[in-house]
Amino acid sequence: MFCCMSAEQQEETMRIFVDAMGGDLAPQAPVEGTVEALRRNPELTVTLAGIVPEIEKYLAGADDVRSRITLLDAPEVITNHESPVMGVRKKTKSATVLGMLAVRDKEADGFVSAGSTGAVLAGGMFRLGRIPGVERPALAPLMPNGKGYFLLIDCGANVDCKPEYLTQFGVMGDAYMRGVMGIEKPRVGIINIGAEDEKGNALVKDAFPMMAEAPYHFVGSVEARDLFSDIADVCVADGFAGNLVLKTMEGVAMFMLKTMKQELMADTRSKIGAALAKPALRRLKHTLDYTEVGGAPLLGVQGAVVKAHGSSNAHAFSCAIDQVIKMVNGHVVEIIEKGVAKMNSQDAQ
Repeated sequence: MFCCMSAEQQEETMRIFVDAMGGDLAPQAPVEGTVEALRRNPELTVTLAGIVPEIEKYLAGADDVRSRITLLDAPEVITNHESPVMGVRKKTKSATVLGMLAVRDKEADGFVSAGSTGAVLAGGMFRLGRIPGVERPALAPLMPNGKGYFLLIDCGANVDCKPEYLTQFGVMGDAYMRGVMGIEKPRVGIINIGAEDEKGNALVKDAFPMMAEAPYHFVGSVEARDLFSDIADVCVADGFAGNLVLKTMEGVAMFMLKTMKQELMADTRSKIGAALAKPALRRLKHTLDYTEVGGAPLLGVQGAVVKAHGSSNAHAFSCAIDQVIKMVNGHVVEIIEKGVAKMNSQDAQ
């Protein structure tokens, strides 16, 4: 299980900055999720940024962890209905801007938000900054594959890509799977319309030889139908294709669970079968539940940033905080920086 890390996994005191006003269920879900994460991680301290009186409403009953929570007034909110770039430039008292600056200035170790995806991307680019040598940061959610998880990168941050971007996505995904998931030699593949090397559009064909020479274990093309077959730990795509894959997978999962529930409740015999199969069905639902992962890391920026799902509940938010902790403890940013530098030095030769 990805979420619910033990205290032993945490190396030292961790300072996480949380956007309390981001997401459909804010501020309740971010605040209650923060409390859940604090109870699970004794060395964790959190700055909750947002409209303080609203935040305080959901801290009743959290006296056991209250001393490890700092409230920061951030009265401005960047919504999904405004330009992310303009929002980041003008709303300097928003949690997104304040959080990115806190990470940049080493006042926080990581940042979590379920708010505007565009604002998180813009904040990461223009307030926190890219890792030296990184062309474009990318969003990279963990996806279940039956035996664990694979990383899908990119899932929407960069809809138009160059071959160099995809090659670097492989470096970033490799770093994440090594640092966070503990995989010694992650298998990196590129999502394609066929398994043969010569297939694909111009972007994939141009990226393929570059990825084959990159400093990671490249396994070639991965068809979309094979994403769940555990043939790659990192699956690279441009943001347009990656987002289609992500949204299709989410839709299929919801359709399967809804249809299964309808069929199992259709008649008495089905209901009896459902009762007998309840433990297995519960495990299936758990496997398909995005809340157990928490969110998608924004890889390529100079700090640990996780974009939680907009509809995240408290548990999902707590798992997003756990994910940031794992990124920091796994030295993901440092591994990416070394990997990009190594790849760029190879290209220069």
